[in-house]
Amino acid sequence: MQLLAEAAREACSRGAAPVEKWRPAHCGALDLVIKANGAWIYQGSPISRPAMVKLFSTVLRRDPEGYVLVTPAEKLSITVEDAPFLAVEMASAGEGLERRIRFRTNVDEVIDVGPDHPLRFDQSGEGLKPYVLVRSDLWALVARSATYDLVELMEERDGRLGVAAGGTFFPIDSPEAAA
Repeated sequence: MQLLAEAAREACSRGAAPVEKWRPAHCGALDLVIKANGAWIYQGSPISRPAMVKLFSTVLRRDPEGYVLVTPAEKLSITVEDAPFLAVEMASAGEGLERRIRFRTNVDEVIDVGPDHPLRFDQSGEGLKPYVLVRSDLWALVARSATYDLVELMEERDGRLGVAAGGTFFPIDSPEAAA
């Protein structure tokens, strides 16, 4: 088990795998659920080792038919209740469009909000739910505590409420909000 943990740490330190380049055959479904609260559940039990969650997150991809874990040799469908990641911490510096907003996810990825990592807002159902793009159509739901911090940064521009960061204004009512 120690070797597996070390291998997982090493793989995670390299970042996400080039899953967009891999085109293996679909091999079925894996009984893995990423809960809305960020917990990863395998066969009904939580994955309690953060290194394992981080390792799996590096081979996660969203295809048109849904979320999959991908290796060069196989592709397995999984279930994601809301977003595959959770933005658990937020820091900001500056003002207006020059503001820098940085999030850290539950798998320790760091994302700076901007054109490559936009914010989107879902207002359906349970109130305002902000998300930040992590990579390749994989979003992180902004945790409640970080949402409060984000709401404090909202401002009105041209009659629209939103958040400015990374040279871009992200309105709450943007068309991407429904994405």
